[in-house]
Amino acid sequence: MHHPGPLLPSSPASPDPDAGRLAVLLDSAFLLLLATSLSRFLTHHPGNPRIPLVLGLSIALAVVQPVGSWLAHRRPAAPGQRRRPWPLVAVTVLWVVLVLLAPSFAWCAVPLVYTALRTLPTPAAIPLVAALALLVTVGEARLPGPVDANLVLLPPAVAALATGVFLYMERQAERQRALIADLVRTRRELAATERREGTLAERERLAMEIHDTLAQGLSSQQMLLQAADRTWDGDPATARGHVRTAAEVAARNLAEARRFVHDLAPAELADGRTLDQALRSLAERESSESGLPVRFHLDGAPVPLPAAAQSALLRIAQGALANVREHAGASAAALTLSFLGDQAVLDIADDGRGFAPAAPPSSSPSPTGRGHGLPAMRARLRQLGGTLTVESAPGEGTVVSAAVPLTPDRRP
Repeated sequence: MHHPGPLLPSSPASPDPDAGRLAVLLDSAFLLLLATSLSRFLTHHPGNPRIPLVLGLSIALAVVQPVGSWLAHRRPAAPGQRRRPWPLVAVTVLWVVLVLLAPSFAWCAVPLVYTALRTLPTPAAIPLVAALALLVTVGEARLPGPVDANLVLLPPAVAALATGVFLYMERQAERQRALIADLVRTRRELAATERREGTLAERERLAMEIHDTLAQGLSSQQMLLQAADRTWDGDPATARGHVRTAAEVAARNLAEARRFVHDLAPAELADGRTLDQALRSLAERESSESGLPVRFHLDGAPVPLPAAAQSALLRIAQGALANVREHAGASAAALTLSFLGDQAVLDIADDGRGFAPAAPPSSSPSPTGRGHGLPAMRARLRQLGGTLTVESAPGEGTVVSAAVPLTPDRRP
């Protein structure tokens, strides 16, 4: 179906198979009525001098009407436009002359009424239909014998009924086209909105990934290089150790960057390593690189977690330990992974200076680049149906708990 207006891209009109079948039906009815009228004329008027003229006009009508319908079907009008009127004009002129010569051809007007309504605009089609009905009535009145009142009243009634039904169907079709165009426009707007939302979600996810991996690694490198610079003259061996550690951090960040390009999965979870193994390696690496003692504890029997859940918990552990290292002033920290039947819980605890968690965290980074930590953790867990809990008080350390639900078939 074609849709008018600028809502849809313009395309050439294509033939409607239903319209083609209807055209064949109307042409068949017209030819049948034409043959019947000609047979009646020849039967009732043998030897009439008008026979050659009537026969020639009948043959012309039998050719012009189907050819006009065929051309209209092969070259349909553009959406919202009517057909070319010249076939209708030719057929109407031939039919009017035939009716004036032989009133028997009056009933051939029935298919012409529908053709006129389809071809002409409504203001022009209605007067033409009225004229056709009037001509049929006059033709019926001119037939030999007494005038039948039913035959006089029937043509206007049929024409009025056909016109009313056609106009009603046209209005319904126009409403349907408008509705379809509106639905298509709404679907396009919805698709555009979904694309925008997907783009924003992907940007947020990338921001969280970069914050929890590359940014934290660069921060560690900065601290190590600053420490090496301070001790370079007095303790070269220690300084070189800091530089080597910074190089290891850079190599690990390079692996993370390559992982981003590949599939954004954490490098620690590659090669089939489990979450508890990745967390244990994280604790050991953090202890050796930053000097902050971090221990890992596993509580309960490990349960296979979806890749998204493992990645989220590992990133949360990395981000939380970075916050402890940079802001808490802690002397020790601990990672605890617990499997509690219906959920997996990761606790990151430290004995640092603590803070007041009742203060609402900022939803946007500060000018110094901070502010992605806790909001990013909450956003990760929200996507998994999990929750983040922060317990802290000034001078009493901090415990960050990240919980993700286990699906029923993965419960121990």
